[in-house]
Amino acid sequence: MVSELWAHTLTWADVDPARHRFEMDADASEELAGLVAPLLPSPEVARQERWRSLHPVTGFLAGRYGRWACGWNWSVGEGDVDGGVVGVWCCSSHSVTSPDATASLVVEALREWRGWLEDLAERFTALTPPGNTPMTSTDPWYWERACTRLVTVVADRTQADSGWYGHCMQVLRWFLAYNGIDEEQAQEIVKNAVGGRFGSWIAPDVLVVDTVSSRFASGLGEII
Repeated sequence: MVSELWAHTLTWADVDPARHRFEMDADASEELAGLVAPLLPSPEVARQERWRSLHPVTGFLAGRYGRWACGWNWSVGEGDVDGGVVGVWCCSSHSVTSPDATASLVVEALREWRGWLEDLAERFTALTPPGNTPMTSTDPWYWERACTRLVTVVADRTQADSGWYGHCMQVLRWFLAYNGIDEEQAQEIVKNAVGGRFGSWIAPDVLVVDTVSSRFASGLGEII
């Protein structure tokens, strides 16, 4: 799959719900399922080919709603895309059945992914220091608290399963972008803070989270 449709490469600008409107009532869900169904592979397609055969679905959703939609099948654990939060879609090898049933599942998965993005936006607002910019507060407590809570919620939603830390680091970068930190700086801050301290199939303990959160705040302090 091209990088433009790879969920791991999504930026906050790509997924920010405030920039990308999305409404999905019952009628819209039915309409979307009808459009998706003809794009779906047959369940008889060889298992190793099913993932590739879903690319047209991802491309269609991203073209219709915005690049954020390419995360629709970023499922928990070792699914189509490793280490995500979507629970209703398992993976192409198990979730692809009849076109109608699979199309409805695609719509439900897209809505779940969008709900996660909207939840994050609300959390970012609540966790942002007073003044809505890091330049207005040098108190590391705000940033330590934000990091701790975001790591905790991502570990919970991903079930700390395979590759969960990739999305966790992405969410931390998104939070920094929400607060006006440019992408390159955000990448460096998060990389230095996490530094290989997270691993697959294990949620970080309190000491690890505290260490990462402290380093996260320190990294921000260096640019404030």
